[in-house]
Amino acid sequence: MTETVLIIGSGPAGLTAAIYAARADLEPFMIEGMERGGQLMITTDVENYPGFPDGVMGPDLMEQMRKQAERFGTRIVSSDVTDVDFSQRPFTVSVGQDTYSAQSIIISTGASARWLGVEGEERLRGFGVSACATCDGFFFRDKELLIVGGGDTAMEEALFLTKFASKVTVVHRRDEFRASRIMVDRVLEHPKIDVLWDSVVVEIVGDTLVTGAKIRNVKTDEVTDFEADGVFVAIGHTPNTKVFAGEIDLDEDGYVLTEPGATATSVEGVFAAGDVTDKVYRQAVTAAGLGCQAALDAQRWLHEQS
Repeated sequence: MTETVLIIGSGPAGLTAAIYAARADLEPFMIEGMERGGQLMITTDVENYPGFPDGVMGPDLMEQMRKQAERFGTRIVSSDVTDVDFSQRPFTVSVGQDTYSAQSIIISTGASARWLGVEGEERLRGFGVSACATCDGFFFRDKELLIVGGGDTAMEEALFLTKFASKVTVVHRRDEFRASRIMVDRVLEHPKIDVLWDSVVVEIVGDTLVTGAKIRNVKTDEVTDFEADGVFVAIGHTPNTKVFAGEIDLDEDGYVLTEPGATATSVEGVFAAGDVTDKVYRQAVTAAGLGCQAALDAQRWLHEQS
């Protein structure tokens, strides 16, 4: 059996694409991955997704979207894609020993935040440890925060956090930032921002909530205890595109390249949506919007083929 639309990935982009494709009677088939739901599955309170005035837990939001997709007929397999072949149609997608074929593909595998890998980080993720200032900054009004990183993203997030926090301290392993000059100047001139140069976080401290971090000076090896109410990690994201390398065009960072203003990739009939294409916004609502676009683009393309 050849599927009409096969969706790879099950975050907001993939599930929105599934809802729209199912409503268009395209009978979508989704390979959601073993870690279904994307990054919202490790997010506690979501207060900026439209339609939830009192907020919603990330996993609850994704479960509701999943049920909605299934209600309209989306079939879902909980496995990881191990191989793809986009060289000819129908396209083939492998999950271990099983192979599926499809007339069109929607890639929505997302991007994963890079983490520090230090003690306390995973345990306190969602309880004071975050990789998204836009998502979680609101919860830290009048708090003291640490942000780890030295690029433009770290600078942007540090400046954003000053809207809520009483103090923001940037921890950077070198003695100068790699961010653009204008962003560096804004950070260094901001009265709420301090910088710890030549420093790395070696442990995040707290029982049920973050209370601070242990920070090591890379030049002296001295470790100090630093009190903080939250730790924001801004050292970049890695798009989940390894399995697509050589099959479609990716940019230098591994993100899927799409046509301007559309979701079509370099392979006709293969579309991409969500954080796997977006290195700027990385929000659930923008991912969902791109998922809608991908489903509509796939629908139009399939209609043209028939």
